[in-house]
Amino acid sequence: MFDIFFLQQVFNGLSLGLVYALMAIGFTLIFGVLNVVNFAHGEVYMLGAFAGLLVIQAFAPPLAAVLFIVVAVGLLSGVLLERIAFRPLRRFVDEASLKSKAIREATLLSSLAVSIVVRELVSNSFGSNMQLIPQEYLLIDPIEIGGITFASGQFVIFGFALLMLFGLQWFLFRTQAGLSVRAVASNLTGALHVGINIERTIITTFALGAMLGAVSGFLVGLYTGNIFPHMGFAPGVKAFVAMVMGGLSSIPGAIICALLLGLSESIATEYIPQGWTELITYGLLLATLLFFPQGIFGGQRERV
Repeated sequence: MFDIFFLQQVFNGLSLGLVYALMAIGFTLIFGVLNVVNFAHGEVYMLGAFAGLLVIQAFAPPLAAVLFIVVAVGLLSGVLLERIAFRPLRRFVDEASLKSKAIREATLLSSLAVSIVVRELVSNSFGSNMQLIPQEYLLIDPIEIGGITFASGQFVIFGFALLMLFGLQWFLFRTQAGLSVRAVASNLTGALHVGINIERTIITTFALGAMLGAVSGFLVGLYTGNIFPHMGFAPGVKAFVAMVMGGLSSIPGAIICALLLGLSESIATEYIPQGWTELITYGLLLATLLFFPQGIFGGQRERV
């Protein structure tokens, strides 16, 4: 017998996985270029949601205008994050310096410190309780298809995520800036020799990754109806796990693993209590580290 609830959970999982994918791409882009992990990415996700809420409360503009402002906030937050948490510790531009363990550990702690400071500033400014999104902006209109009821937000998240993913592929493969990002990620020394501006490419990478994270946070806020200062922690962890499973620097691998995580969490609620679904993410991560030390799509990379 056809299980309608199962099909609905599959669609829910795909929507959730695409949110993880957008965040995982931000992790993967930065790791591919700088070989470091940005642990402030979850706070960029949260800032995008709060920026959208503040604009709505202050001006009540059309949703498209709010989204445009959130994109701008994401781009700006990426540039500021790079300048505050990463550039001061990046004293050299040679490949050995950028990929040294000392730089990796220092920037990891630096980004973690920035994430804590930003989260506490938002908590002290707005309180740690949930902030409600105005009703007229919520993406919760019911849509019934073949006996299955969906929320409009699921389609918006699904469609917008796909649009941004395809847009990212076009940027990376069809624009000069995108080709520079790929060149630096592939061979930093070669990129330097052919005259690519490394600093500008790094800033572009941070801005692009932060923009994807900020838009994700805002869309999820419109779907769930509330936002709070710690909302970026759980999706940030899931996105980081997807990046590790995908092989650290593989964007297609991160996307596939993010979708796998979203589907696993959503479908698992049909068989196990919801409180236990978090174990699935970490179980998949453990299995990946045991059987695919370079990540599922990591190729000949170092062990993750």
